[in-house]
Amino acid sequence: MVDLAAIFSAGVFAWTFAEYVIHAWLSHSFNTFAKPLHAVHHRDPHAVFTIRAWTPIALSWIGGLALFGWASGMIFYSGMVAGFILYEVIHYRVHFAVPRGRFEVYLRMRHLAHHFVDPAACFGVTSALWDWIFGSEIIGTEMKRSAEALLAIPPLVGPTNVRRLARLGFGARW
Repeated sequence: MVDLAAIFSAGVFAWTFAEYVIHAWLSHSFNTFAKPLHAVHHRDPHAVFTIRAWTPIALSWIGGLALFGWASGMIFYSGMVAGFILYEVIHYRVHFAVPRGRFEVYLRMRHLAHHFVDPAACFGVTSALWDWIFGSEIIGTEMKRSAEALLAIPPLVGPTNVRRLARLGFGARW
């Protein structure tokens, strides 16, 4: 049982790296399919750009379970999927909810710093680890100077674009 929990946890950890790669490199550094989608989110944080990922992730997870059952690889992948779900929840809460607790305050401050202070920094939404490793974390006085203003930004109100995209068929195309 402990080994299964370790495999699942390794999947969640792997997600944090995948999240960094998707956000920092695919959505900011290089001209990829993700860059224009992510640019819309930066112009309007109401715009959810990961909606098209939900269907293939769910289908690949269900298909993987059907083919492989609870093999180690599927447990690892389940951890990655759980990491993606956690990312979605945190990212939504960062933009649309009043933080509950110090950890959410910290995550919100970092992500709002990415949006409003330096879009070339603070790429990790669920973790700052890879920002520290790759040198893209805002540190020291710059973050302290920005913190009060960032934390004063109220949560967004109004709907996301999820329903509108679903009506247009974007959620079902994959």
